[in-house]
Amino acid sequence: MRPPPRLMPAIITPFTESGTIDHEAHRSNVADLWEREVYGVVIGGSTGEGPYLEPGERQMLAADARKAAPDGFVIVGLAAESLRAAEAMAAEAAEAGADAVLAMTPTTLVRHRIDLVEGFFSDLADASPLPVFLYSVPRVTAYELPTESAIRLAAHPNIVGMKDSGGDPVRCVSIATSAPRGFWMFAGASAAVAPSVAGGAHGAVTASANYAPGLVAEVIAAAGSPEAAAPHDRLLRLSGAIERHGVAAVKYAATRTGLRGGHPRRPLRPIGVTEAAEVDAALEEAGLLA
Repeated sequence: MRPPPRLMPAIITPFTESGTIDHEAHRSNVADLWEREVYGVVIGGSTGEGPYLEPGERQMLAADARKAAPDGFVIVGLAAESLRAAEAMAAEAAEAGADAVLAMTPTTLVRHRIDLVEGFFSDLADASPLPVFLYSVPRVTAYELPTESAIRLAAHPNIVGMKDSGGDPVRCVSIATSAPRGFWMFAGASAAVAPSVAGGAHGAVTASANYAPGLVAEVIAAAGSPEAAAPHDRLLRLSGAIERHGVAAVKYAATRTGLRGGHPRRPLRPIGVTEAAEVDAALEEAGLLA
């Protein structure tokens, strides 16, 4: 597998008001990000409303991204509770020409059964036609893939990296430095990017890279240097003000900074006037309003 870029957005999925995917808007977003020197995207993650995507939609979104940025690095998120469903999603991603898949931790019937959770990832990696990234996102799943499990799974030849969205840079660095050489570790929480990268993580896959890719890139580039504090603090204030309002606020912020956010898919709803004003204020303070 070719090396992934250090910065990738957990890209939003633009839906129409009726809930169908706006493919033209999605292609436009990928192309626009490419013009901003963002050379990879993660499709169908939690910010991309991956748990709400239907069969076949991942394949179409990945194919759209490949069409919009032929040389871009494309990772497709898998939100599956069964191995059978995850394998089907991975096959869709491969058919669309994706580079890798990002598999969310299953929880429904296996929560706290470490043997079954690890078995899910190991079996998926055995069967997947594409390299597999682990995805721990406890805010969504209410379960964190244990550090020891991630390190053990990193030894699998087809498990090539991880996105950790728990927000603990110490854990992120521990996995990054304990995994085999060539394991691509990504911080998934904006607040953890600077310390994680400074400690050895490869880069960041964040919601904030939809609306502030330049700032996230600046944080990555400065990580570990005396100049790191200023961009880190700016990103911390900005992402905190926006992302506390959820995915719909990220889509609104992306729209206000030049992308086409579209509508969220129900049961999510657009943010209200008060929340929109708070997002606008944060973007204006950061100098990012389009």
